[in-house]
Amino acid sequence: MPRVNRAIGLLRLTRPANIITAVSDILAGVAVAAFVSGEAGLLNWQGVVLLIIATSGLYGGGVVLNDVFDAELDRVERPERAIPSGLITKQTAGWLGLALLVLGISAAAGVHASGWFSISASLAAAIAVCAVVYDKWLKHHNWLGPVNMGLCRGLNLLLGMSILPAAVSRYYYLAVVPVLYIAAITMISRGEVHGGKKNILYGAALLYLLVMLNIFIIGLLNHNAVYTAIFVALFAIMVFPPLFSAIRTPDGTLIGKAVKWGVIALIVMNAAWAAAFGMTGFALAILLLLPVSLFLAKLFAVT
Repeated sequence: MPRVNRAIGLLRLTRPANIITAVSDILAGVAVAAFVSGEAGLLNWQGVVLLIIATSGLYGGGVVLNDVFDAELDRVERPERAIPSGLITKQTAGWLGLALLVLGISAAAGVHASGWFSISASLAAAIAVCAVVYDKWLKHHNWLGPVNMGLCRGLNLLLGMSILPAAVSRYYYLAVVPVLYIAAITMISRGEVHGGKKNILYGAALLYLLVMLNIFIIGLLNHNAVYTAIFVALFAIMVFPPLFSAIRTPDGTLIGKAVKWGVIALIVMNAAWAAAFGMTGFALAILLLLPVSLFLAKLFAVT
């Protein structure tokens, strides 16, 4: 039983429900690449699998190291977490986080023949660096922290697109949208323990609207306005009600729920991206990840 509990503790550190959202980033990027190639069958599907492994390692490693660097703070604010509770030692968690980051970069290096010098490997390495910089130095910075966290997600979308390098060079600017969205969630999360400020929550709501508008405009330009609108509407239904509840009563519990739904709704946002590029099959496949993430969110903490 102690070994089982320890294994569960290690799994808790990786935030499994969140990793599913990172996989949806990759699939959204692959959908953009399929649009550029003109046919999904032309893509390297073995490479897609490697990118899914890569993002799982990168995201998992990043959140594990987040708990390592926050161990002392968590002893006061979140003593139930795996490290402060004594279930997992800080050293063990540190090695796990490092191993996962190495796995992520290594998997990305296997996508293209150029290996460690490929665009996929470079993007994976950049994500790993950004994750460590956020965890160690920028997490509590008022505006650099949210931007840095958002950059990890923007690069992750590009990592999915890197299955076809031409897609990255053509649509690299799309990475700005996940940066805005994750910056909004990070802003909200600042009040998760002690309560938040309404002006910050209103700012996050504005960023949400900007994200949705950008996705819809891309869909409109690609003549896919109807399907894009459907997915964007579903996206809005998921994120705005818990956020408005938190704005009305900005206590830690309601803010935590707004953060949770904001993270899980990334799956729907990524489905909307696929719909905006006319990849309805990809959009529906990404949407199927939602119940998986919701199920895992019942078993493991999202924040």
